[in-house]
Amino acid sequence: MKQKSASAILEPHVTALEEALSPKQAELLRCTYQVLAEHGLRQMTLRRVAERAGVNKGLLLYYFGNKENLVLSAMRWVLARVGRRILSAVSQAGGAEEKIRATIDAIFVDPKANRDFYLVYLDLVTTAARQHRFQELSTTFRNIVDAVYAYIIEEGVREGAFRVQDVQEAASVVRALVDGLFLQWLHEPDLEATHALVRERCKQAVFSYLRGR
Repeated sequence: MKQKSASAILEPHVTALEEALSPKQAELLRCTYQVLAEHGLRQMTLRRVAERAGVNKGLLLYYFGNKENLVLSAMRWVLARVGRRILSAVSQAGGAEEKIRATIDAIFVDPKANRDFYLVYLDLVTTAARQHRFQELSTTFRNIVDAVYAYIIEEGVREGAFRVQDVQEAASVVRALVDGLFLQWLHEPDLEATHALVRERCKQAVFSYLRGR
């Protein structure tokens, strides 16, 4: 039986994150994301977002109702963009090993983008431990990432490139390796200088695990 394409398997996961937005809503969410990345969730205010977007707070409330809805929509917006970028990279790559490289390259896009994303993502993860709506969003994104890795790992096992006993468990381990190396990278004094090094170190760690070495 022919294996389903990456798009056929992963598209429903990514689509689950995407919302229909007007151009103005998308711009407001982009500004909200920027404020979250710069100030963090605790210091993010409607005033700061409104000033960044060049609008009044009333417009934010008109579109999103309250601060929590705005934050969740902004996080959902950026997670959907990341998920879409990863799906595109996987769909265009060849075999399993090439897909792993493409996925990690799609995750490690550039120092500033990665710093902003992981600071906001960490806010999501810590808030998810206390608030159900944030937990649902965090779980949805985690399921996307796990589905991507599981799809690639299963292909790699069939190709004889990877040696794992449990594909789902291996997907979870790969996610932990990537996230863990990102957290270490955030502690580096020079994020720009170490970005490419950590990206390659991430590939080495993932391949070492998947090849059973």
